[in-house]
Amino acid sequence: QLQVVESGGGLVQPGGSLTLSCVVYGLALDNYAIGWFRQAPGKEREGVGCISSVDGSTTYADAMKGRFTISRDNAKNTGYLQMNSLKPEDTAVYFCAVERAVYCSIYPWYDYWGQGTQVTVSS
Repeated sequence: QLQVVESGGGLVQPGGSLTLSCVVYGLALDNYAIGWFRQAPGKEREGVGCISSVDGSTTYADAMKGRFTISRDNAKNTGYLQMNSLKPEDTAVYFCAVERAVYCSIYPWYDYWGQGTQVTVSS
């Protein structure tokens, strides 16, 4: 059974760091692009960034460039979102999604989604 499971969320102080993990069960992640998204209360879901399957190239939304890093470990069927210099406005539920595709996109056209993990940035 295919399942996408995010973990690693929590409470962090402004300026702090957090790394989210996305483990995918039921398929071999090698041929799948991974996207990361977030949704803050009262706001629409937005793209954070993504990583392609073929060459591991990454794309980031402008607000995350230089602060967030996406990576993957196909052997572990896992994707990662490392977040540095976190700000209160980064508070949101973070979602991981996968799609059988060569290249990724920060638009939410992915087939398979996780349930999300809460990230709260507050002092």
